[in-house]
Amino acid sequence: MKRLWSLVWSLILPVVIHAQTHKIAEVPEVGSSLKLMERWVEAQMQYRQLPGICIGIVYDQDLVYAKGFGFADVDDEIPVTPQIMFRIASITKTFTAMAIMQLRDQGKLQLDDPIEKHLKWFRIKNRYPNAPTVTVWHLLTHTSGLPREAAFPYWTDNKFPTRNEMIAAMAQQETLFPTETRMKYSNLAYALAGEIVAEVSGIPYADYVTRNILEPLGMNSTTVFFQDVHRRRLATGYGRRLEDGSRKEVDFTNAKGLAAAANMTSTVEDLAKFASLQFREGHVVFGSQILKGSTVKEMQRVQWLNPNWKSAWGIGFAVWRQEEKTVVGHSGWISGYRSQFSLLPDDKIALIVLTNGDDGDPGYFTERILSMMLPSLRRATATSIDIFIPDPSWIKYTGKYVDAWSFETDILLMNGKLMMYDYSYPPEGNPRGNLVDLTQEAPNTFRMIGENGDGELVIFEMSSDNKVTKVKVGENFLFPKK
Repeated sequence: MKRLWSLVWSLILPVVIHAQTHKIAEVPEVGSSLKLMERWVEAQMQYRQLPGICIGIVYDQDLVYAKGFGFADVDDEIPVTPQIMFRIASITKTFTAMAIMQLRDQGKLQLDDPIEKHLKWFRIKNRYPNAPTVTVWHLLTHTSGLPREAAFPYWTDNKFPTRNEMIAAMAQQETLFPTETRMKYSNLAYALAGEIVAEVSGIPYADYVTRNILEPLGMNSTTVFFQDVHRRRLATGYGRRLEDGSRKEVDFTNAKGLAAAANMTSTVEDLAKFASLQFREGHVVFGSQILKGSTVKEMQRVQWLNPNWKSAWGIGFAVWRQEEKTVVGHSGWISGYRSQFSLLPDDKIALIVLTNGDDGDPGYFTERILSMMLPSLRRATATSIDIFIPDPSWIKYTGKYVDAWSFETDILLMNGKLMMYDYSYPPEGNPRGNLVDLTQEAPNTFRMIGENGDGELVIFEMSSDNKVTKVKVGENFLFPKK
């Protein structure tokens, strides 16, 4: 018996490998964390009855994980895949800011240029004539004091103004704050930034972004103005879940004159290419290195710090702190679609979350997934890591189980251990809060230990062909899910 247990423990001792010789998603610790993440996402989807969600994880120049959950179209049961297109709304602003920075690096404009230098028609009532002149930098950092929107109720009726309508109506609007006194998020400001791109480059905004950002990066499934040829690949947008559990399909929204602020459509796979650009440090602009590394860092650097010292704005990106980590990114929301694009520049890790429901709350998913995945991703990208190899005989215990109330429990291998993941209802925001370590005490017998363990025995009852028939947990039972 001692020899047997000596063999078992030798199987879970650490083995040192060099991470760079392995694909990150294939590192066991990352794989098990991804498995837990998927279980948690599935539980959240079921509880919230969300239509669909797509998740992408990028490390440096590689898309290491991409998967869809739920449906791109509920009625036709079209599954979400990484190739499905979603409206990304205000994430468009990061592309607009990048276009401005390209033109700045080419010497065609300066960030401290007054808006009027490039847009001769710019007119708005100025409540603060003694304030600094509104510049390009103010537009990009949301410190212009301009109104949040053009003078139309398009978030009410989904009827966006044309460029000419926006320009004409702006003369009747007024500044809300003195320039450079506080952050005031403004779609109007980014619409103006898009107009500057067109004026300085000499071509329409959409053409500039396509030729100078999308095409060089190989983002062939991303558009500024949505094309009918892609209609079959576009996820259907849905409103929030109503009291009776139903959802209404929403009409397609064309932001028209506000295109530079909120009109782009993309996929997880394409946004992964945009994310990888954020981690490149090349000095020469050629091919997919469409922006100097120093300029990329400039965009990610804090330009305006909010008074709470917890959040800030770079150039085109929000910057905030999460659990002692600096995160750079942008969210998006347009009728029926919500999205989140987040970067951890120090770790060269990015997370993309796209949803097709107004209550999809991608920020919630992003925050939890980053907390869940970051430790294992950091270890996997280290020069060398310890990998714990579990007893291969434990694989027969893994799978989904249900109790008498139809609540689910997973038995899975994580980090060389057999673990139990008990779905709570509603599901916990922190999936690791329901993880329990199982330590083997005898054949088919384990004990729940660790921070979440309560000391009870977990006994697997096996059939003659060595398959689990039921699991005794304390004095009650779980059964294999069929």
